[in-house]
Amino acid sequence: MGDRFNTVAGWALFAGIIALGGAIVSSKYYSSERPEKMGYAIEGVEAEGEGGETGPSLNTLLASADVAAGEKVFAKCAACHTVNQGGANGIGPNLYGTVGEAVGQGKGGFAFSEALKSKGGEWTFDQLDHWLKSPREFAPGTKMTFAGLGNPADRANLIAWLNTQGSNLPLPAADAAPAAAGDNAAAAGNAANAAEAPAQNAANAAE
Repeated sequence: MGDRFNTVAGWALFAGIIALGGAIVSSKYYSSERPEKMGYAIEGVEAEGEGGETGPSLNTLLASADVAAGEKVFAKCAACHTVNQGGANGIGPNLYGTVGEAVGQGKGGFAFSEALKSKGGEWTFDQLDHWLKSPREFAPGTKMTFAGLGNPADRANLIAWLNTQGSNLPLPAADAAPAAAGDNAAAAGNAANAAEAPAQNAANAAE
């Protein structure tokens, strides 16, 4: 009985050793390391934050801004901000005459965050556009909890309307449209023809 038990135990131990060895060998052949960057790359698609916005520039959008539409966009801000002259500060500061004012200053003693006060400068059209797109990116650490306006046209319309509320700064002119490739080729051809004309005239006179 003892010999039989020893035989069974020996075979069980041998099988365990074989299984363990097989696992080690297979792990060597089929092991895979965690990639540094998870996910699959899709050609032709830019990662978030890469490239930059396409479409009309801020100047072009402001030049054709819809002030009435901007007032409607401001409805998203009205829960925290007043905009009438002499209006009280709320969760956020009163916004009358904001365009052109110093960033993070004034507004009846409103307690701006250090993150915003440290930005310096003035609320230019461009600064406001960056702020409205993402307050947290514009001034990391700001108390502003609004996520931002992703639509460039909405931002331009809102800025144009805010400008009418006590600032009234002149809006920029639209940026010139880039010349088409055909126009560039035609212009180059005209320049070449103009350069050749004096030489041709001289040749004709010599004849």
